[in-house]
Parts: sequence; C-alpha cells; structure tokens
Amino acid sequence: MELTDYLTLGASGLRVSPLALGTMTFGTDWGWGADEGEARSIFDLYVERGGNFVDTANFYTGGSSEALLGRFAAGRRDRLVLATKYSLNLHPGDPNGGGNHRKSLVRAVEESLKRLGTDYIDLLYLHIWDGTTPVEEVMRGFDDLVRQGKLLYAGISDTPAWQVARMQTLAALRGWTPLVALQVEYSLVQRTVERDLVPMAEALGLGVTAWSPLGMGVLAGKYDRAALAQGDAQSLTVRGTRQQVALTHDMLSERNLDIAETVKAVAQALGRSPAQVALAWLLQRPGRGAIPIVGARTLAQFEDNLGALELQLGDEELRRLDAASAVPQGFPHDFIRLPVPRNNIFGGTRVRTGA
Repeated sequence: MELTDYLTLGASGLRVSPLALGTMTFGTDWGWGADEGEARSIFDLYVERGGNFVDTANFYTGGSSEALLGRFAAGRRDRLVLATKYSLNLHPGDPNGGGNHRKSLVRAVEESLKRLGTDYIDLLYLHIWDGTTPVEEVMRGFDDLVRQGKLLYAGISDTPAWQVARMQTLAALRGWTPLVALQVEYSLVQRTVERDLVPMAEALGLGVTAWSPLGMGVLAGKYDRAALAQGDAQSLTVRGTRQQVALTHDMLSERNLDIAETVKAVAQALGRSPAQVALAWLLQRPGRGAIPIVGARTLAQFEDNLGALELQLGDEELRRLDAASAVPQGFPHDFIRLPVPRNNIFGGTRVRTGA
C-alpha cells in the first residue's frame, strides 16, 4: 500500500490517502511539538509521496498548527484535502468562545479560514460533543456553510454513537448536508469504539479516521512502567511533555503497557518497529477499516511511521494482537451472541446474511 492508493471518504466521492497527516504536533506552543522547520519537512515528505489528507484543528497549539499548515500549503492548496475542527474554546472567559452552537461554529470557521489562508475548508469536524446544543442547530449550521461555499464536507468527532446516528438521520430526512467522516480515538489500546461507533459509521456512510493510533506513544514503546508513577494525572492542561499528556488522557496503565509488550514482540519477530506494527494493525481492520491520523515530532519518526503502509500482517500476527487487546463488547452485544438467545431467534435454523 502507498499514500497514492486513495480511497473514498465514507459515502462521499472525496478521494483521500489511506493514512492522514496529523498536525497537532505542528508548533512548539505547548512545549512538545515540532518547530516550523521540522514541521515543514514532515509536511513536504507527506505531500511528495502523494499524501493529500491533512488533519488539524483550530485549538491545536493555540492556532499555530493551522497557521503553519496554511503557509506550507501555499501554492498547492487545491490538491490537498484540509480537515480542521471547531468546538474547543480559544477565548478563555467567553462562554460562547467554544461549544457546538452556531455562534461558535461561524466564528471558528472565519478564524480558521484566515489562519489556513484559504477561502474554503474541505472537511470540518465538530470536535467534541458539548451536551448542550440541539442537533438541529449543528446540522443546519453545517448545511448553511456548505451552501455558502465555505465548507465542502462535514464530519464529527468524539461524540456518542446514538447522537451521531440521530444527526445523520435528521440530515437525510431534511435534505441537509450529511456527515461523511467520524473521527475517534482508535488503536490497540482503545478498541471500545468497535462496540457501537465503528459499526454505526459503516452502516450510515461515515469514513472512520483514527486519532492517537499509537496510544500517545505507548504502542511505539516509548514508555515503561516507571512512567506510571511520574507526572500529574489530574492536570487540566495540554502543555508540558508528551508523557504528561499521555497520563492526563489515561493512556499509561498496566493493561496498555502489556499490550505494548505484545506489539514489541511481534515487531521484533518481523524486524519492524512497534509503531509500524500498531499502525499496520489499524490499516488492516475488517470492513472499510480506519484511516490512521499520524502525527510526529520529528521527520525520522514520521518516516518510520510511513513504513506501516508496506507492512502486511499475517493471520497469526493479527490473532496475537487481537487477543492481547480484546475488550468486552458489553450489553446487548455479548448477550445477543449467546447460544440460547441465538437459538430462540432462529429456532435452530441457519441463516446466512448478505447476497
């Protein structure tokens, strides 16, 4: 597989690379990102190899990520699919400085357009569900921006499956712009999205993009058990070190480090890096799979990550990784699969689904 093995995003006709470039690491404002020179080298390598799907957010590094991306994309903007997000508050003290509502949406889009140096955004995600905004307000707001030509496609991130399904159904019933992408945390250390979010996306025409596909560095073998006792897991800031961010996002745990050990063992047997194995697993998920969003602090890290495109894991490696990272599906999924309910449903007959 290569970056030029493009696929369509969800039920849309938009063609994107199978691996997206994540730019939360663009800018040093938070204390752990790449400076402008290193960020440009990463961006240039991705584009030179045919990559076209670039992910950012208005909140990343206080807006620096979008500003740097705008400078890097100058002269080649139209061949890129630029995805950004709104919802997080860039204006502390202003109750309407963030959120999912129309005022926040319009303000964020206008500011993002300026930072990105463009007159349209290819894909805009609602960044995280705020629990206060009516779904009608969100979907009508997206539709208005599409009609104005400021936005081409809409997506959603970090939102319960039932809310996303409700929004997608509402758009279909009212003839509004549908959602074409779902961005979720998805990796070997975060598979609970396979319970409802991923199947929902498959059924309703949303392409899945995966943030933190390396578990904030855990799956790359970056941390050992000594890291569990270091830092403040209750901190409310994204500033500091990557280890501190991993702690505050509950990435550093005994279970996750056990999974990382399995990844490392598989990688050693294959003569590959742990990061390549973890990303290859995600690229080979059943069905339409997921698009990993890969961010790196150095060019060397990013070059290594791209090596996952060339790695085809065998059945035995996949079984080993699946077993180490499996999570209970929970109710009603596990209950429905029990022998007695299955027999009660089908009465002892065999039914094959599909054509």
